[in-house]
Amino acid sequence: MRSEGADADQARRDFAEILARKGHAVDNVRLAMGRLEAAFRDGAVQRTPELMQALADLEFALAQAEGEKLGGKSAEAARFIGRRIVRLLEDA
Repeated sequence: MRSEGADADQARRDFAEILARKGHAVDNVRLAMGRLEAAFRDGAVQRTPELMQALADLEFALAQAEGEKLGGKSAEAARFIGRRIVRLLEDA
């Protein structure tokens, strides 16, 4: 069931806008994930299995050993999965 209401709509817009910002994709996606977690916590957006899998995939793509920098493949994965989450949010 799709989350309805102004808070859900704002959370969807915020997530997409954060991803579209200029800057490093990894930094932007981490900020967007924080916004989405707040929306979950506040009950504005409902968790769906597909959305939770995409977030788990994103966390895996962003994982790094301490002291290591994320490379271009992680940034590309972050962009790709972030766009997928934007689409999934339309149904969440």
